[in-house]
Amino acid sequence: MQAARGAAVDPAATPDDRPSRRRTWSLFTLVALVVYAIDLGTKVLAVDRLSGEPDVPLVGDLLVLRLVKNPGAAFSTGTEYTVVLSVLSIVAACVVVVLSLRLRSRLWALGLGLLMAGVLGNLTDRIFRAPGPMRGHVIDFLMLPNWPVFNVADMAINGAAALILVQAFRGIRLDGTREGEHEHKTKKNTKEHE
Repeated sequence: MQAARGAAVDPAATPDDRPSRRRTWSLFTLVALVVYAIDLGTKVLAVDRLSGEPDVPLVGDLLVLRLVKNPGAAFSTGTEYTVVLSVLSIVAACVVVVLSLRLRSRLWALGLGLLMAGVLGNLTDRIFRAPGPMRGHVIDFLMLPNWPVFNVADMAINGAAALILVQAFRGIRLDGTREGEHEHKTKKNTKEHE
């Protein structure tokens, strides 16, 4: 069957042209896996190449490599709560997986994929690095002027936060609808049936 403009009709296409759950979940999974792999790979390289070494300037003083083993959260806060941070990370990862099952928005898929990668990247360090499971120190190695040392997982979490805020301000839900869109459609359908 052909559409009015001559293109083939996709029987799975939605009238409002939102991507399918399968496609957005695939995007979420791809982003999470790729960024998680990049985070792990860069941490392995940082530990291998920067252990016992002085700071390595990459872009003058603007971007410097410095190996730091962080037992706490952002800005090295909460260093005595490493186990609690690990448990919170596990809970956060589970919540992200549940939310990902409702995805029909590419930007939400990208944001949640970045969030999952960041959470899992730092959680992996907490589980598998010294001093022991759930107490491991997170590997940080990127340093900007007047900013704490960070890693790829931290960048992914910050990127996710930015995308999630954009979607929230735009009023876009996980399923790709706008705030109030469902109510508007319900009212319109009710009027049509009266």
